[in-house]
Amino acid sequence: MTGSQDGLLDDHVTRLEAALPALRAASPTLARWGGALAALLPSGGRLLAAGNGGSAAEAQHLTAELVGRFDGERRPLGALALHADTSSLTAIGNDYGYDEVFARQVRAHGRAGDVLVLLSTSGRSANLLRAADAARELDLHCWALTGPGPNPLARRASDAVCLPGDTATVQESHLAAVHMLCRALEAQLPAELGSRRPHALDPTITRRPA
Repeated sequence: MTGSQDGLLDDHVTRLEAALPALRAASPTLARWGGALAALLPSGGRLLAAGNGGSAAEAQHLTAELVGRFDGERRPLGALALHADTSSLTAIGNDYGYDEVFARQVRAHGRAGDVLVLLSTSGRSANLLRAADAARELDLHCWALTGPGPNPLARRASDAVCLPGDTATVQESHLAAVHMLCRALEAQLPAELGSRRPHALDPTITRRPA
């Protein structure tokens, strides 16, 4: 690798380092979100999540951690990634337009008191803005993870974490925020449902490499 390439990658890490103070400052919000989910999900509530492109991958990562597990053993928690149902996504896009692909699913799956998490580096995607509007109409809590604020999605959400940086830095910060949220959730679950770390000799637990 040439010196110029070394510098390019060093700059990438520098941008990520610059975003860390904002991520740390978001800790109280993410802890509060975790507490809300710890109260909601075990009682039958549901988390819906959506994003576009890389943000779709981050949203699906979040729902996978909840339906599966993050740090330890616990019951599965109800979570749906709205972009993961490709038949619904393409049918809605074809019949109603791409701006409606998430809003219509929010109206189908969301119930008052549920949580909708929307991830966007720009905070301006029309389909996410429509989803936030649908959440508000149905009395869902709408939380946004976005890039630099202020932005339209952060304003339409009931709560938001806006993180600085370019697209790559924001997406990398969002992954850390997703893991922080999962950690906060598991730490605040009721004791009988909470996370316990699997013991290496526990025969009931099989841990396979990712």
